[in-house]
Order: sequence, then structure tokens, then C-alpha cells
Amino acid sequence: MSILTNAASDAAPRVLRVGIVGAGEVAQTTHLPTLQQLNHLFKVVALCDVSNDSLAHCATKYGIQKTYTNFSDMAKDSEIDVVMILTADEYHAAYAVEAADNGKAVFIEKPMALTHADAQSIIDAEARNKVTIFVGYMRRYATAFEVAKKEIQSIKKIDYVRVRDIIGFNHFFVDQCGFFPAKFTDFPADSNADRLARGEKIAQAALGELTKNPRNTGLYRLLGGLGSHDLSAMRELIGLPKSCFAASRPASAPFLTALFEYEGFTALYETGIDSVAKFDAHIEVHGEGKRIKVTYDTPYIKGLPITVTILEADSEGRFQERIIRPTYKDAYTIELEELHKCVVDGAPCKTSPSDAAEDLKIFDMIMGALKN
Repeated sequence: MSILTNAASDAAPRVLRVGIVGAGEVAQTTHLPTLQQLNHLFKVVALCDVSNDSLAHCATKYGIQKTYTNFSDMAKDSEIDVVMILTADEYHAAYAVEAADNGKAVFIEKPMALTHADAQSIIDAEARNKVTIFVGYMRRYATAFEVAKKEIQSIKKIDYVRVRDIIGFNHFFVDQCGFFPAKFTDFPADSNADRLARGEKIAQAALGELTKNPRNTGLYRLLGGLGSHDLSAMRELIGLPKSCFAASRPASAPFLTALFEYEGFTALYETGIDSVAKFDAHIEVHGEGKRIKVTYDTPYIKGLPITVTILEADSEGRFQERIIRPTYKDAYTIELEELHKCVVDGAPCKTSPSDAAEDLKIFDMIMGALKN
């Protein structure tokens, strides 16, 4: 539901005042630079973090006047329209609920939540306060993704799907992003202890007996982080799987292979992080007479193209391959433009809390089928 309206349709767009919690890597390399470029739609007016050094660095670099070390104080700030939650996953649910209860629209970087209870608390807060809560699945807002979705809908029968996301460590790309993020270590001891305690509580609630094997907790974190991009996009393109036939991982490396059951076809999911500076992420759908593949590059290098490749026969039966690059506009920019429409104009939000909660069903399927 819209919390703000424009005075007239031909008026300049309303500039939303943003408060950001979390001044770390994702804030410095993606959201702060993007919001600065979108200054006709957004203005960052406040920043919250437990690190005073991070606050000082980002406030100076981006001209932010107000800083907070206590989130509750920022959530009550009447000069903030939208709270962006870019902090550790352990705080997403608590901060989202508190911000919504203070009448703020909310943007949450994925994963929205890692337990069903936390997800439901956010869904309830959205309904209770009648505010927009928007989950940051930027890959689903890419123009190429929308093109691929339309092409997939034209397929009469899907035969097979492959979802792959095997990438190098983030620092391979962040170090070359050109935004020069800075890291600081002045974290209060009690803040780190609190985060760890919250993490243990979340793991126990999500996994139960599976926490006896610490590798299970690490894998679940991988699903919530890298995996939520892929599985959320997979859901939008082909729906929720009926089940997970099998899921397997190697002895030590952070990799996962899973096989999902759909009506009439299967979907193979491969994900992992290695020491090669290559971003290998795509979703490929094989159907009757056509293959459609949407390919992603690292989002840390702004403007790298996201493309759609279509393999099919032409009207005379000859093989053809088409590569479509709809735009160089990056997915984070498109995502934030959509956030503005949702908050100001009341546009429907496809990455809502209810939608994000569906990811947890897939996580449960994978963990239930896990071998090794």
C-alpha cells in the first residue's frame, strides 16, 4: 500500500528519504552509489551501524548528515520514509518488524528471513502497518530476466531446466568494482556476541537436529545467501518444485547439487563458491523446439550486461541462435526504481514478504533430501 502520493501525475517524482542500517560491503559497493545516482528518487538522510569508523567513512563520502549506532533510534526518526536493511541476516526480521511498526516502508536485502517464524513476523508486520516491504532480489528485476520469462511462457512443454551459480569469492570482484569500499573492525564485543547468539538460535529453529553437523548450518547459510538469488528466480520462471529428489555436496568445499521434481520435467541446481574469478550464473530452460538461457555477470561491476540466449529453428527449420542484450542498466538500479513505484504509487511488489517466504520451502526440501 502506498504511504505517499504525488500531488499530480505530471509533477516531479517524490524524493523518498532513506535510512540505511548496515554500512558494510553491500552498502558501499552497490546501494549507496546507486541511490546517489538516483537522487531524483531517493535521498539518504541517515545511516546506522555498530562501527563508528564505518559511519564516519560513509557519511563523509556520501554526504549523509545523520548517523546512529542504535537502530531503534533511527527507526523512530520522523524524517525517514524508507528503511533499507543491509546488515547481517540475523537482524533482518527484527529490524524489518520494528521499522514497519514505526510506519516506515522497508527494503530488505535477501535473504529476508531464515526461519518460517521470522518470515511470518515480517508478513504480519506488513499487513498490520499497511506499509510496503520489498525484498531485494535484484536479478528478478533485470530486463533480460523479464524477456526470458516471456519467452519461457511461449513454450508449450518444458523438458528440462538447469540452474547454475558457481562463482568466485566476492572480493575478486569487489576489489575491481571502482567504488573503493573500506573495511573497519571497531565493533563492540557485545555486538559480535549478540550476532552469534542470534545465529545459533536461527540455525536451531531452521534445522533442529541437523545442527549437530556444523556443515549443515554452513550449507543452509549458502542457500540463504547465494542460493536465494537462484531459487527465487527459478520460482518466478517455472514455479515451486513438487519435491527435491536428491541433494548432495562434496566432502569439504561449499558446493551443492540438487535435483528438483516438477510436473513432467526435472530441474538441476548447481551452486558453489571457488577460488576462480569467474561469475558463472545462468538459468536455462529446454522446451519444445527452443532453449532459453538468461546469463548473469557479477553485480559488483556496474553495467555488465545480463543477456538472454535463444536457440531454436526458424520457420524453414534452420538452426538459429539469438543473443538479446536488452539494456546496460544494471539490475540494482531497476530494482530501486521499482521500489520507488511500490512506495509512492502503490504498485504491486512481486518480491514481497509472502513471496520471499516461499524460498524457505525449497530450503526445507533440499535439507530434507541432503546426502553426504
